Amino acid sequence: MDFPLFHLDFFGNRFLIASIAVVHVFINHSMAVGAMPLIAAMEWWGHRTGRREWDGLAYRLLFVCFIVTTTFGALTGVGIWFSTSLVNPYAIGSLIRVFFWAWLAEWAVFVLEVVFIMLYFLTWKRMTGAAKGRHVAIGGALAAFSWVTMAIITAVLGFMMDPGNWMTARSFLSGVFNPIYLPQLAFRTPTAMLAAGLFALFLAFFFTRREPDLRARAVRWISVWVLAWLPLSAAGSLWYRAAVPTWMWDSLPVAMTTQDMTDWQGAMGWTLVAMVVVAGIVALWGVALPRRLPRVALLLPFLGCLLLLGTFERVREFIRKPYIITDYMYANGIRVEDYPLLNEEGLLAHATYVSTRTITDDNAVEAGAEIFGIACTRCHTTSGLNGVTTRLEAMYGTDPWERATVKAYVMGMHNTRPFMPPFPGTDAEAGALADYLVHLQREPDPLYGAQMVGVAVTPRPAATAQGIEGEVER
Repeated sequence: MDFPLFHLDFFGNRFLIASIAVVHVFINHSMAVGAMPLIAAMEWWGHRTGRREWDGLAYRLLFVCFIVTTTFGALTGVGIWFSTSLVNPYAIGSLIRVFFWAWLAEWAVFVLEVVFIMLYFLTWKRMTGAAKGRHVAIGGALAAFSWVTMAIITAVLGFMMDPGNWMTARSFLSGVFNPIYLPQLAFRTPTAMLAAGLFALFLAFFFTRREPDLRARAVRWISVWVLAWLPLSAAGSLWYRAAVPTWMWDSLPVAMTTQDMTDWQGAMGWTLVAMVVVAGIVALWGVALPRRLPRVALLLPFLGCLLLLGTFERVREFIRKPYIITDYMYANGIRVEDYPLLNEEGLLAHATYVSTRTITDDNAVEAGAEIFGIACTRCHTTSGLNGVTTRLEAMYGTDPWERATVKAYVMGMHNTRPFMPPFPGTDAEAGALADYLVHLQREPDPLYGAQMVGVAVTPRPAATAQGIEGEVER
């Protein structure tokens, strides 16, 4: 509440983050974490067997991954930082305090990753003969650095789902080695290898259209890579599922509704089956089949793997609701321990960037809009994606809503929808929010963020200036 409101009232803040983050995961997992060890292994195999055409194929795969990861991959990585810092600076601030040294290490490793991918790509055609072994070693180091960056970030993502004993220990190591960390890492690592193999399978088929013998060998070799990682991905998914807290699975049907799926595990299972079938066919009959197999047929398993990753990210983000950091901070950016104070004194009393602090009959709608901005806009828009008016119409219809009914829902929404945080303000503020929501039904005006209209700054009253302490992790 010490920051101006950033809000996109059509696309929504959470869609902004999701669209950037999911694209980054696609690129990171398939073209960095998974592709670098695959390409290094292909280069090593070409060096060992003396096949120059095999070395050339590995170089062409690297070229694609190099271009994409150093452009879209880097931009979306930075975009995650920008978008999350704008939308929920409190959550990012808390995570930085807990994982400062981990993130510092991740940034250092990322710099090394950039240096090594530049070295690996730019020296490929220069380091030949006796120097080829050293070049393969550069590829191996690049693969290791790519994996380490994912391993560190996975610790943060696991912490957000289940902090474990950090809630009492409040130590760096208890945050890193949270209950979800190793199971999620055990799933992400082989799945990244799968994604890379399926992507390389398509590219190799495309790059070797005039070299049928090389095509047959490449398709079979990469298919064996995919098949080797499949059981590890399946085992990792089972371990991860067992580690997820039981209460989170109650939100699974809601998490899948927007994707028209009702069975996440079924979707994952069929995706894995499709990968096995396609990879198995080309591995067993790779000598003759690739001459007839349409290129699009090899693109489908890769798209299926992306669907798997996208679904995984969607579900992982949603099922921890109503929290953004389980048991510590709600999705609205308010700490659990601050709720008693805010329920007693109110949101407006402790918000810096508001135009009113006292609710009257004349300013109830205006105050309600500011309360909506503080408590609701991390997830909701007014009438855009995940719009609050759309949700209320689904419950109460299009007839004029009753203020008392809407207020009762605001006060008890967390009971009927456990994935929503409790209302963090006073009874009067709940009434003002109800006034604003009823007003939205009559006049669906968009709610602009500070990036559109500037900010209204009202100094915080001295009597409540220290009401909420700055976040210092104990």
